[in-house]
Amino acid sequence: MKRTRLNDLKLWISSNNRKPLVLRGARQVGKTWLVRMLGKECGFEVLELNFERNPEFVRLFSNASPRKIYDDITLQLDRQVSPERALLFLDEIQAAPELISKLRWFYEEMPELRVIAAGSLLEFALADMSHSMPVGRIRYGFLEPLNFEEYLLAHGQAHLWSRWDDWSPDQEISEVLHQKTLDWFDLYQMTGGMPEVVAAEIEGATAQECRQLQTDLLQTYRDDFAKYTGRMDPRILNAVLMAAVRSMGKKFIYSHAGEDIRHRQAKHAIELLAQSRLCTLIPHTHANGLPLGAEVNERLRKVGLLDVGLAHALWNTPAGRRYPNWRDLNPQIRGSLVEQIVAQQLRTLSGSFGIPGEIYHWRREGGRSGEIDYVIELNGRILPIEVKSGAAGSMKSLHQFMFDKNLSLAVRLDRNPPSRQTIQMATTQGDPVEYVLLNLPYYLVQRLPEMLAKAK
Repeated sequence: MKRTRLNDLKLWISSNNRKPLVLRGARQVGKTWLVRMLGKECGFEVLELNFERNPEFVRLFSNASPRKIYDDITLQLDRQVSPERALLFLDEIQAAPELISKLRWFYEEMPELRVIAAGSLLEFALADMSHSMPVGRIRYGFLEPLNFEEYLLAHGQAHLWSRWDDWSPDQEISEVLHQKTLDWFDLYQMTGGMPEVVAAEIEGATAQECRQLQTDLLQTYRDDFAKYTGRMDPRILNAVLMAAVRSMGKKFIYSHAGEDIRHRQAKHAIELLAQSRLCTLIPHTHANGLPLGAEVNERLRKVGLLDVGLAHALWNTPAGRRYPNWRDLNPQIRGSLVEQIVAQQLRTLSGSFGIPGEIYHWRREGGRSGEIDYVIELNGRILPIEVKSGAAGSMKSLHQFMFDKNLSLAVRLDRNPPSRQTIQMATTQGDPVEYVLLNLPYYLVQRLPEMLAKAK
């Protein structure tokens, strides 16, 4: 299974000015597999310590000398390998968070040794240790579930994805190419990108068996809720998670979590779920300029999930021997799932090491209604994105937004073949507006940066 983030790790491992890397991400997104594959493909011996499985390994770091620590590790693992040819992998480091501050020792005194730490629920450990973090001595990386490109590659469809390499918005495309790519994307929308589920699907698992794996993953996350003891009642976390699923694509309203859950409890719970990376918060931006995060309204939040497959499991959509046809799903659920899969793909539009892209939405406050599904910063510009669950839909809010913000390029995502058009019209308020609208099918979200460059 090819992961595009592996290329970043290969650049890191061969760098002369290499800092210890802390790989962050939700449970079961493939962090451990990725590090093992890195060692295999680059010819390094992986010295792996799992602190959740073997908490006693913490004692190996009681010495203040990194070279003595390394000697004790090789002795413990009975692996005699020179530091120059070793990749020290500290897995599930959230079980021993005090070791994170010691990573700087290796950077300062043993730079020839390559060190990666990884873990789930790591955001909690980092938040608790903010006062003692080795600033400037470590580097962070992030890993998400498989994106659509990785999903296609896992299924041996590299040739299909490569057909889009030379396409530009001014060119016509084959209907066969569009439909086949859309068919694969519909399957991706039903399966999701959790590595274990995708691997099972490739091996011939039925839709029902894949759904069971997703249900098992959700139970693993719920079991993790117990580890938040002292932070939040797991029952409240679960209720807020279900409320987040029901509100996908819409403003998250805290009171919808349950009559017996107070506003502050729901707010705290959704923030904990975001820290665990099971949920993603999508704040409101006024979008008056860059950076978009300079003017946000935290009261107007949308919420996305880690993976669309988990959303299916929480919605309990049908899954028998095969998945149902995408169009047979309830229209309301389809709309929510489309919003989810788009947000999931937008998160992967990031720089090196997978630093998640910031996603916002816009909503008119007071007076007339109006909303833009997503607003992102891309290639140094504000980019509004409208998401349509079918092949058509009203664009009134977008027209007014483009006039108000004086923008020249917008994106509409739907099921239609890609195209480019110049919009020239009057808004509902009578304001003349002109801008370029790039119409893209959902499956080209990942190619937005290059599509925008070609659309100029």
